[in-house]
Amino acid sequence: MAAYPWKQDVTIEKSYVAQVKAIQRIEVRAFEKGYLTNIYMDEGKVVKKGQKLFQVMPMLVNAQYEKAKAEYESTSIEYENTEKLFKENVVSQTELSLIKARLKKNKAAMDLAQIHLNLATVTAPFTGITDRFQVRLGSLVEEGTLLTTISDISKLWVYFNVSEKDYLNFTSEKKAGDKPLKVKFLMANNQFFQQEGIADTIEGEFDSETGTIPFRATFPNPDRLLRHGETGNVVVHEKLKDALIIPQKATFEVLDKHYVYIINLKGKIKATEIKIANEIPHLFVVESGISENDIILLEGLGKVHDDDVIKYKVESRENILKSFDLAAH
Repeated sequence: MAAYPWKQDVTIEKSYVAQVKAIQRIEVRAFEKGYLTNIYMDEGKVVKKGQKLFQVMPMLVNAQYEKAKAEYESTSIEYENTEKLFKENVVSQTELSLIKARLKKNKAAMDLAQIHLNLATVTAPFTGITDRFQVRLGSLVEEGTLLTTISDISKLWVYFNVSEKDYLNFTSEKKAGDKPLKVKFLMANNQFFQQEGIADTIEGEFDSETGTIPFRATFPNPDRLLRHGETGNVVVHEKLKDALIIPQKATFEVLDKHYVYIINLKGKIKATEIKIANEIPHLFVVESGISENDIILLEGLGKVHDDDVIKYKVESRENILKSFDLAAH
């Protein structure tokens, strides 16, 4: 049995190794030096923006705040008394102005001490999920000590690299349909993530060494199933117009090269190397080596040899495709 290769529009799947990143991920560090006196949440838990995370008891800031507060209150009383004396013409305007300036200075010092005291309580800058704690309760932490990290995984960025050829195909398809490039994510357990992503380029030029350009796909993650740092594969569906198609069973391999037997008008067969562009169920998309006008052998490839003369019957494309449907059932 033999057949002609044929052309048809097909949709193929392209898979790319990908890395999952949170849309926001920061390191939470101590603002002040002191002992870690409270931890208000647990590792790997969701925290809300503004929620308390850690309490560091400063060694000196609390005392500095109380001192600054006392000086401000003392100066405030002194200013009120001096103002009364000024109204009675007992003290000069200059003396009143000097006390007023000292009052402002003490107020600023108290406010600064209050800020430092407030910074002893570390809060979540955004809603996210906490990572492993880098310190334990009672630890002495220095200013800038890493406490944990927080990741916002309500949405995820999935990074993958695309070849120049695929980039041109995706871009042409996007412009033709004026639609965003939709992708799927195949997780490590070989299951597809149920949410669909939207992909786009994120850099303006190709890497000259690898010949690829980075893409970034954005996926919603409402159930927080995916986490920062996971790996998997981004799967893109690409439409090919007028692709040259042959059945997979019409090919054989020799040293990782694909061949078909081409039959001439006299029934003589010749092994011909072909290049496979893509694979779809039961079929190959051929890049080069044969054309629509060639007749290729479909069955009995293991029983013939190069230059054999055979009798054959050309099967229609419709019957070939039907045979695949029957085999699947």
